[in-house]
Amino acid sequence: MSTPGHLAGILARDGAIPAGWEDAIGTVARELFLPDVVEAGDEVVSRSASPERWLAVVYDDVPLTTQVNDGRELPDGAYRLPTSSSSMPSVMLEMLGLLDVTAGHRVLELGSGTGYNAALLAHRLGSGRVTTVDIDPVLVERAAARLRAAGLTPRVECGEGEKGWPGGAPYDRVIATYTVPEIPYAWLEQAPAGRIVAPWGGSFFSHSFAVLDVNEGEAHGRFSGYPAFMRTRTGRPPRGYLSEFLHHTDEDAPSRGTLSPLAIPGDADALFFVGLAVPDAWHLLVDADDGSGEATWWLLADDRRSWAAAEYVPGGGPDGTCAIGQFGPRRLWDEAEHAHRSWEARGRPSRDRAGLSVTRAGQRVWLDGPADVVG
Repeated sequence: MSTPGHLAGILARDGAIPAGWEDAIGTVARELFLPDVVEAGDEVVSRSASPERWLAVVYDDVPLTTQVNDGRELPDGAYRLPTSSSSMPSVMLEMLGLLDVTAGHRVLELGSGTGYNAALLAHRLGSGRVTTVDIDPVLVERAAARLRAAGLTPRVECGEGEKGWPGGAPYDRVIATYTVPEIPYAWLEQAPAGRIVAPWGGSFFSHSFAVLDVNEGEAHGRFSGYPAFMRTRTGRPPRGYLSEFLHHTDEDAPSRGTLSPLAIPGDADALFFVGLAVPDAWHLLVDADDGSGEATWWLLADDRRSWAAAEYVPGGGPDGTCAIGQFGPRRLWDEAEHAHRSWEARGRPSRDRAGLSVTRAGQRVWLDGPADVVG
């Protein structure tokens, strides 16, 4: 059957329910927090057209996209950017486990989305101990209505998450349900002796939870997990079709590289450390569709002014591993290759050796201890 209990059974079987969250996940009805049409991967599911299938995906451990392009209507063929979702329940529970709440804690959630995560928090802690904030007024209105329908009344506010919500401070815990490239100092000020959990990273690699404990105006912690969350809308760089980022193609100064284009995108630790040096560019690996095993690794600057392409051919050429093309004022391949070489020179450390410190002056990433700053 497609019920909260069914979802709880799936998650329990997989060992995905942290201690203390069994009742919340088995009681709060996820279906109350979802629109009539959701996207499960490439599948669009309508409750009115396929009610049984709709309930099946709702009570499965899958992420569901609930909004695209900030809710704006766009012409056919326009690029579709997912901008709100109901996250994969096991990943939500992973975050809630990292948050380490106990009875009496007051929690600030940034990124209300559908309201389902706020509902889990309110069910466990009590509605009066949960404040949730979202920048999108439409999402705020819908989340508040859905929470009321579930019999829950946490504080639901519209605002910029990076500013927190000082009107409800101090908090014991702060949790963000979207990816941030930096931890705002306002969160530390509003949880002066608390814990912060947020998906963290830049455009190059954003698949880390930052788990920070705050004390005496500073926050320190480590990275864990491999989450995939939507990016904050504050200062969000443009995204689109690959062709929209390519320009000045007749101004190429071709070269050859001795680093395989597959060396970085195929290694999560390499991606993390290279991403510290190139946080403001994203990448895309495209395999040839002719069975040749060839591939192109694209590097694209957030400001759309620079891009690079590295062509991989199995076996490489006699004078190097791949052909490189770089365009615009930056040499993105050179930046990524240099960062990879630096990572190799350090002995190819794994991400679990890295940590993050945040002070009023900003944030810094370190290796093994705060004295060895690497980003």
